[in-house]
Amino acid sequence: MTVSPLPRRTAYAVLAALAAVVILVSTAIFVGVGKSDGTAEPATGHGNEAAPASAGTWVGTWATSPTAAEPQRANGFPRVSLRNVVRISVGGEQIRIRLSNLYSSRPLTISHASVALAAAPSDPAADSDSMRRLSFDNRTSVTIPAGAHVISDPARLSVPDASDLLVTTYSPSPSGAVTYHPHARQISYAARGDHTEDTSGLAYTEQSPYWRYLTGVDVWTNKARGSVAVLGDSITDGITSTMGANHRWPDFLAERLRTERGAPRLGVLNQGISGNRVLTGGNQTPPHNPSGLSRFDRDVLGQTGVRAVVIHLGVNDILRLPHETNPDRIVGGLRQMVEQAHARGLRVVGGTLMPFYGHRGFTPELNGVRQAVNDQIRAGEVFDEMVDFDAALRDPAQPSRLLPQYDSGDHLHPSDEGYRAMARALNLQHLRGVAAATL
Repeated sequence: MTVSPLPRRTAYAVLAALAAVVILVSTAIFVGVGKSDGTAEPATGHGNEAAPASAGTWVGTWATSPTAAEPQRANGFPRVSLRNVVRISVGGEQIRIRLSNLYSSRPLTISHASVALAAAPSDPAADSDSMRRLSFDNRTSVTIPAGAHVISDPARLSVPDASDLLVTTYSPSPSGAVTYHPHARQISYAARGDHTEDTSGLAYTEQSPYWRYLTGVDVWTNKARGSVAVLGDSITDGITSTMGANHRWPDFLAERLRTERGAPRLGVLNQGISGNRVLTGGNQTPPHNPSGLSRFDRDVLGQTGVRAVVIHLGVNDILRLPHETNPDRIVGGLRQMVEQAHARGLRVVGGTLMPFYGHRGFTPELNGVRQAVNDQIRAGEVFDEMVDFDAALRDPAQPSRLLPQYDSGDHLHPSDEGYRAMARALNLQHLRGVAAATL
């Protein structure tokens, strides 16, 4: 349910003379017509790569994966305003959002929705000049069918890079199970009653560590050329990073892409789910915590303007019950995802699995499976490009464990500095959009 911006009418000034007619055609200013993949189609009909940089395109600037139905919320949030706080990666001149009702068996009615810049980081108060009411097919109310999602109409709002946004929804009636992302590492807010367009945060007295319904934010920009989707588990989700600090490793990656000279200009979409595996998902319908294989189309290929893919999955296949002890099965699943990306002309960067000695699940046998997966990744048999997270974070004196300064304390997940080291390890030039390699 997306309405893309329409091209402005080309202005014609026609002057008649006795011997000739001179037609003055003003330059057509392209605003954008959305394609199914979220990129822009120039008015001339040529592809986006042929368009001038000023043409602009829709770029995914923030995303999270719908993970499950929130426990104890069988009736949704009737007569409650939910204010999600998110940190975008790249800015733009227009904005639109994606709302998901994936895990409900009943329609979800949103009668009022808004977007605004936060007055301060992680604050429920909005910058008063930035509040925008959102519409869906030119209506302020939208009903999302069970299992579906919607994308809002574009709203004109200039948002800087690395902004904190407030995306607020209000549901007037019970709606069934709530689609959510449980490990946000960010405090969001709720208020009783319709306070969707409140710029004051006073009504938002309830706090939540979850993102609810909101799964994506896109911007219209002429500065970024697309986005990179990062598919991962709790390490990508940033489960041990400092709450509210935006210190997940994809956040540090976004910082590098914004600030380093010569870096490709890309938004970053964090599609990490804690506990996620390559091969196995939950048993529910739809599955909670769906496998990387089953969600690749939705969380990577279905995102707006994706130009590059990073995959860091496999450690939970090894550590979680039932343990996957055949490295070839894990690698086979990773290769299937790479094949899906190649079918879209995308190259894939893949990360080695980091050490976990000292974690309660460690055994020498399971560590051997990890090393066997890494051997195939390093040999160039899995991904187009490789980022060696294992080498970047392991303790040189004891390679089966994380370097203490990079260890959050559970001997599996990195500390904030460990997440920063992960982002440093990635070669940014590997994210440039070029033809897929032959593996």
